[in-house]
Amino acid sequence: MANPLTPDVLVDPVVLTRALVDVESVSRDEKAIADFVEDVLNQAAHLSVRRVGNTVMARTRLGREQRVILAGHLDTVPVNGNLPSTVVDDLIYGCGTSDMKSGVALALHLAVTLPDPRYDVTYLFYESEEIDSEFNGLNLVAREHPEWLQADLAVLLEPTYGAVEAGCQGTMQARVRTSGRRAHTARSWRGVNAIHAAGEVLRRLDAYHPRTVTIDGCTYREGLNAVGISGGVAGNVVPDECAVDVNLRFAPDRSEEQAVAHLREVFDGFELEVTDSAPGAMPGLTAAPAAEFLAAIGVEPAAKLGWTDVARFAARGIPALNYGPGDPALAHAPDEHVEIGKIRDGAATLYRWLSS
Repeated sequence: MANPLTPDVLVDPVVLTRALVDVESVSRDEKAIADFVEDVLNQAAHLSVRRVGNTVMARTRLGREQRVILAGHLDTVPVNGNLPSTVVDDLIYGCGTSDMKSGVALALHLAVTLPDPRYDVTYLFYESEEIDSEFNGLNLVAREHPEWLQADLAVLLEPTYGAVEAGCQGTMQARVRTSGRRAHTARSWRGVNAIHAAGEVLRRLDAYHPRTVTIDGCTYREGLNAVGISGGVAGNVVPDECAVDVNLRFAPDRSEEQAVAHLREVFDGFELEVTDSAPGAMPGLTAAPAAEFLAAIGVEPAAKLGWTDVARFAARGIPALNYGPGDPALAHAPDEHVEIGKIRDGAATLYRWLSS
């Protein structure tokens, strides 16, 4: 298959978005799109290009005092009858339009058309963001080529609808268990019902008052919710086990250790097991490139209510922001789409920041 990312496509981020969307790249099947991206980057004489797996890195070596990263993932969730892309008025429809091939298009467009940026720039086009973190291209790079991740600021081109969303919440999954004693339901007084005991877990969740935390002018709202419940043996047995799965979204001023301690306090007296966890990321607005980026965009930043790969950069001491043309509310939807005007505005903003 001929590379659809031709020179005339690369100069227009809108046309480039469609070309990228039309290359199907469901997680773990990104080879074709990575091949195309690597090929066009290798043709740009001002870039040094490397690849590991289906993650492609390109960077300038201009001797600037500061380096910034523009990063975007190449994979999408499974296609849902929404390929190839279509255009209706000012909207491009298709799998990955919002999350996040329109953002990837901005980075790829700038990589090949801006040879002399004000900072040195590292462009990261990475694999498998939409699935388990063990496959994530940034994890792959961190293990094999950590020097690729060195920078003074990272901008993750996640869908933010043209806003700047700073940092991100941490997220933690936990299982709260209750126990009892089995008995025949005809003689239920001989047992202890573990599902009934879970009522206290649910009452605590219902009475929970989450924190609201403002950091560097960005307000993060925490949340603690039951997201699953399991228990029961048979229709004639008093159950001796029940488990309530909960999700905590915590502000980035809490560490993972502090988040665990908070859950143990909320569910004191119950067995609690943390099943998954990822730290948050502080806003990172004090870095000089971030301040200059905010000046270029001209809007006040907001807190990122959710978890993104900015946390991977923050864990390495690199301030990181989310900025992209897509609408996060449309990510993964069968009618996923992106506004053409948001793509053009995003390209102009990033160009203004990197070239001024």
